[in-house]
Parts: sequence; structure tokens; C-alpha cells
Amino acid sequence: MLVSLKDAQQQYTTFLVSAGKANATVIAYTKDVEQLVEFIQKKGKFEIAAVSTEDIREFKSLLKKQRYTDKSISRKINSIKSFFRYLISQNIITENVAVSVTHPKIVEKPPGVLSKVEYRALRDACKGDIRIAAIVEVLLQTGMRISELANLKVQDIDLERNVIHITPNNSLAGRKIPLNKAAKDALLKYLQVRPRAREKTIFLTKTCRPFLVRNIRTTIDRYFRLAGIRHAKINDLRNTFIVEQLRNGTPLVYVSQLVGHKRITTTEKYIQLIDGAGKMSPTIKIEEL
Repeated sequence: MLVSLKDAQQQYTTFLVSAGKANATVIAYTKDVEQLVEFIQKKGKFEIAAVSTEDIREFKSLLKKQRYTDKSISRKINSIKSFFRYLISQNIITENVAVSVTHPKIVEKPPGVLSKVEYRALRDACKGDIRIAAIVEVLLQTGMRISELANLKVQDIDLERNVIHITPNNSLAGRKIPLNKAAKDALLKYLQVRPRAREKTIFLTKTCRPFLVRNIRTTIDRYFRLAGIRHAKINDLRNTFIVEQLRNGTPLVYVSQLVGHKRITTTEKYIQLIDGAGKMSPTIKIEEL
């Protein structure tokens, strides 16, 4: 019996849910496999049995051309390998065409950080798009992860106490992040034009659906190009927050807690990016960028 790519994908998603995988894992693995399925369908193949190892390698090459990081590509390959192992276990296919596909060699690079000129240019480039301007400002002024921003709900924003509540999940602890004036002002402007919808996610598409991580990343990449900023990635906004806070003397431990690093050694890696040793502030405060 021939099984279509779409049916195989849906069965895999059902399996992940029934296996009790974390919601974030289900979403990530499903989206990764969906990307592969869309790519293969564009090649005129619609049955899972027609997929070849070369198809997956071509998909991997496409991701590289689209400027996905090696870590992101490696994660997508993990998802694809898991997908094909499931198909084998269910006797849907007889050959695992993903088994010989290799992961990219990951070379640890220093975190990318934007200069003041660059992040101000990014602000200028997206100031006509209130939603994106708010996203940029929140990422730059809080240092939160893009996944955390995409999952923000209306109830997570406390505009009276100027605090953002990050909801914990299976792998990350919850925390509170101060909401400074720049981020608050940008959020308020967006909330005034945000579509009226039952959906509680803060950042929405024009059709009132949650603004997904990959679509946020693609949109910000476009504004980086419009701003004339080369080789920048959306995570550089988070990195910039960390470096600027350390440069301004915010205690290392406090910065580590703010951005949700599991280990303080992760935060320590950013110290090498600071010009000079930087001086510690006698009070805990968050500098506005």
C-alpha cells in the first residue's frame, strides 16, 4: 500500500503526541518534517516510498543556501532521521534513506553582536511596520529567546508592574524580565493596532494566527538586508542585549538569570566581546539600548 508524504507526516505527528513528547518538541519536529515534505513535493514526488537519500541531501544544501545555521540544520536532520526511523518501525517503508545523511560540522563561533549603528539602522528600517518594530525592540531590550517571544500571551505582559512573565516549559525554567520604557512603548503601539482576536498569543499574522518562529526569523532577515546589515541573525539581538548589559556593569549572575541561561559559564563567554574589562555597577539595573 502506497502512503502519501502528507499522510506519513500526519501519522508521525500523531505518534509524537501519543508518545508524550513536549509540545515544543512536537511543533519543532513537525515543522521540520513539513519543510522536507514541501521541498520534495515541489520536485514532483508525492509518495513517501519515492523519497531518496539524494532528496534529503538536496534539502540540506537548500537550508545552507537559505542561511540556516549549522545548529539549525543539524536539528532538522535529527527530526528527519527520527521521522524515517518511525516509518521503518511501522513498516511504511523498507529502507531508511535518511540514515547516511550526515550532520554539518558545527564550528563554535563567537556570538554575533550588533553595534549601536547597526541596531539603530535596523530600527529605522522597520519603523514603518509597527508589529516588527515591537518585536525588534522587545528582543533587543529584554534578551529573550525568539521562541519565548513567539509564545508570549496577552496575560504574560504586566504593563502596570512593567514585567514580562516567561512561562516555563519542560526544558526551560520560567522567569520574570523587566519591561523598560523603550520596549513598553513599542508594545503599546503594537497593541493599539493588533487584530482583535480570541487568540491570546501577542504577536499575530494578518489572519489572526500566531506569528511563528520561522516566519518571524524570515521577516527580520529581510529588514536586516533593508538596513544594510550583512551576516546578522535575529539571535544577535539577544546577544547584543547580553553584551551591552555586561558592558554597562550589570552583574554577570543577574544577566544570566534574565536571559535564562542554565549555566553561568554560558554567560561568561560573552565577556570576551566586551572592550576592556567593564566596571561592575553597585546597583542592579537594566540599561536601555
